[in-house]
Amino acid sequence: MLTSRQKKFLRSEAHHVSPIFQVGKGGVNEQLIKSVQEALEARELIKISILQNCEEDKNEVAEELAKKTGSELVQLIGLTIVLYKESKKSKKLLLPRT
Repeated sequence: MLTSRQKKFLRSEAHHVSPIFQVGKGGVNEQLIKSVQEALEARELIKISILQNCEEDKNEVAEELAKKTGSELVQLIGLTIVLYKESKKSKKLLLPRT
């Protein structure tokens, strides 16, 4: 579980990151989950865009992606999700302590 200070740090780090995935009409599927897991392992911090034609609620999409990928939901702002998961192999971000 991330503290508010850690989330603030991650939000600032994510500011300049571009979304690398889009959730559209198909919603959250197994292929998307697998791709997100791989991207989180490589990058630790990613953004995902939710398209206008997505039929699911944006909050449900964000929570489902975080849960199924084992990541932390850092932020949901507008139609953009920011996810974080510490990498096992290539750690890049050093989170502030409490």
